[in-house]
Amino acid sequence: MDEVRERNSHEPEFLQAVQEVAETVIPYIATQKIYDGKNILLRMVEPERAITFRVPWVDDQGEIRVNRGYRIQMNSAIGPYKGGLRFHPTVTMSVLKFLAFEQVFKNSLTTLPMGGGKGGADFDPKGKSDSEIMRFCHSFMAELFRYIGPNTDVPAGDIGVGSKEIGYLYGMYRKIRNEFTGVLTGKGLSWGGSLIRPEATGYGTVYFAENMLKTQKKSFENKIVSISGSGNVAQYAAEKAIQLGAKVVTLSDSSGYIYDEEGITEEKLAHVMQLKNVEKSRISAYIAKYSSAKFVAGKTPWKVACDIAMPCATQNELNGDDAKELIKNGCICVSEGANMPSTPEAILAFHKAKILFAPGKASNAGGVATSGLEMTQNSLRFNWPREEVNEKLKQIMSDIHSSCLAYGTEEDGYVNYVKGANIAGFVKVADAMLAQGVI
Repeated sequence: MDEVRERNSHEPEFLQAVQEVAETVIPYIATQKIYDGKNILLRMVEPERAITFRVPWVDDQGEIRVNRGYRIQMNSAIGPYKGGLRFHPTVTMSVLKFLAFEQVFKNSLTTLPMGGGKGGADFDPKGKSDSEIMRFCHSFMAELFRYIGPNTDVPAGDIGVGSKEIGYLYGMYRKIRNEFTGVLTGKGLSWGGSLIRPEATGYGTVYFAENMLKTQKKSFENKIVSISGSGNVAQYAAEKAIQLGAKVVTLSDSSGYIYDEEGITEEKLAHVMQLKNVEKSRISAYIAKYSSAKFVAGKTPWKVACDIAMPCATQNELNGDDAKELIKNGCICVSEGANMPSTPEAILAFHKAKILFAPGKASNAGGVATSGLEMTQNSLRFNWPREEVNEKLKQIMSDIHSSCLAYGTEEDGYVNYVKGANIAGFVKVADAMLAQGVI
């Protein structure tokens, strides 16, 4: 860790991700002679390739703008690099390195042959016209195309990159390369996309929580669920939780959160999707139609009493004080839908209270798992029906849960899912790196 800190002292998010993995993986490495003297983790934290490039584009007023584009190709020992593209003003090398590092373990856990990568730009699609977004995406792909391919690196969407952006990116890739190939996932159904892909991360977060609850002979039935975020992941996590009989009471965005004590029904959720996906409104607009709900400005929803919490917004949104509040109010299960949304202090509090806690690299792996299924369908030139993709997703989340149990069950029976996910993800990648030599 001293060496990693010295090399990456200006990258706090990346250092946080490495520290969290090192604390659980290094004690395991010490018990395995095959890793002696191999410096596997030190090699794993260094990207195989870190690419940064200029993205010039012209806005609707004819002014030339310039943004920074990135692609971090972290590890390809078990398959082509796989991971999303994020368009957001907060995108930096540190953020993308942490996401790419997490992605290596997450992809390994899915059991599918995918390495880890992440990319994006400090471009903000909010407030931009479709024409401006198209021009930016075309310029971004005009550089990125050199480094990606169906057997090299297969990006997907992330924050700020939805089906519209994927379409523009894919259009430029197809034009430049003059080939129709599965180089991006999250595509439209009529041009190579997979059913269930939009729902997969949110559904998978719920399926993982369902597996955790089963270990205590519990379920989502009649449970109160608090969810942060109101984008794709939060929407579909809410949808699946409602289908399983839970009462979802919160959603949020960067302006604050709504609390609907009566519960967000399927009809109300459809209104949220209209507000966020079509009208591009703030979540506060929810109370204009449902006046019994309340909006709390500038706050996260973790002071609301709930049985199950699902942070689905962004990194480090749930801190140590929030965790203590959740525990005090009777929360029994936390399943992360975002990447690293809980701070180290929050995770420590959850473990100390011995509640069910799933780290994002395990519980939100459903999205990339279904992206892997999309890659398979593209290779086969074939589409599986909705029910089949959903069943495959459920099975993958169940298998990830089993891997976490295998490596994370403590002597007193408590399951440390962070430890389980880190070690299970590490072993597959480390063994592949050993087999391939020092490269």
